[in-house]
Amino acid sequence: MNKAVFFDRDGVLNKEIGNYVCKIEDFEVLPDAVECMAMAQANGFKIFVITNQGGIDKKLYSHADLATFHQVLITACAAKGVVIDEIFYCPHHPTVGHCLCRKPGSLMIEKALAKYQIDPANSIMFGDTDRDIEAATACNVLGIRVQPNEDKISLLKKEILRINNN
Repeated sequence: MNKAVFFDRDGVLNKEIGNYVCKIEDFEVLPDAVECMAMAQANGFKIFVITNQGGIDKKLYSHADLATFHQVLITACAAKGVVIDEIFYCPHHPTVGHCLCRKPGSLMIEKALAKYQIDPANSIMFGDTDRDIEAATACNVLGIRVQPNEDKISLLKKEILRINNN
């Protein structure tokens, strides 16, 4: 089975701005984001982004806009030889309707686990909200809560060592 690092997006991989990222000029990849993904990939981990994007349901931006934001992240990663295995996103917002994929629901992580044959016991989720950690915990993935825009390098190094020494 494979191991993985799951990353929430806003506040973990790109700068948290306190509101929805609706414009490309507001999408800023955090300085440690690509380095974290490179470290994980170099240690045999698959890389996934797991993100709620309720702004789509609220008509603040479109699926095409979101694809443009994600292309910025993919391009930044590719420049360093990093491949994101897949980006899973929930376009729903609870004020519009109910879904199973929105975190703290675990469906996005469950899909990645099944599709890529991921061992949850040897996987990690970085998130900056309780709902990120709840989604990970529901799948038996270790959830690590970070502050928005916090550097994650030392935390990731510690967990990679722990998993690789098992």
